[in-house]
Amino acid sequence: MAEGREGMFVILLHYCKPLEVIDEWKEAHFQYMDEQYEQGAFICSGRKEPRTGGVILASGDDEEQLWETIRKDPFYIRQAAEYQAIRFIPSRFDERFRCFVD
Repeated sequence: MAEGREGMFVILLHYCKPLEVIDEWKEAHFQYMDEQYEQGAFICSGRKEPRTGGVILASGDDEEQLWETIRKDPFYIRQAAEYQAIRFIPSRFDERFRCFVD
């Protein structure tokens, strides 16, 4: 890993329940997301288009800690989404993104 460069994760969510069920739990999920942003764990997130799940960009190098965080998501708890975490180390980026990688 480049010195001073923190790793990141791309987290892919794929819904396992119908959208009607997802919509019932989305407020709890949004509250969870807000908490993760406040703690600095998440950098960016949004839903997939078409609406089959979501994508989260998370900071950090510790995959075990990441999964501890993911397991708190109401969608995870209710088995409404499957999760995939892809670890990467940024090597090239737009200067506007520098504050997230230094």
